[in-house]
Amino acid sequence: MSVAKIITGVMIGAAAGAVLGILFAPDRGVETRKRISEKSGDLADALKNKFNDFVDNLNDKWESFKSEANDMASEAKTEARSYSKQAGSAWEGS
Repeated sequence: MSVAKIITGVMIGAAAGAVLGILFAPDRGVETRKRISEKSGDLADALKNKFNDFVDNLNDKWESFKSEANDMASEAKTEARSYSKQAGSAWEGS
């Protein structure tokens, strides 16, 4: 199971617990609805931040992968040219 799924599950579980705790608290309905609204807004902000962090991390890994792939391709081209020159020299020498 991925870390993102675990974090999301924990956040949803915490939110559900908070909502249930508020619903069963001995407050008036208006106050309870206000608390639920505030808690859901906080949860939404936290989830957005986690998602943005996840996307940023994914983008960083993608950029690193592309850079490494470009470096490997460049090295492969250099090697291929070197072998091509060696083959041409060997062909001319025979």
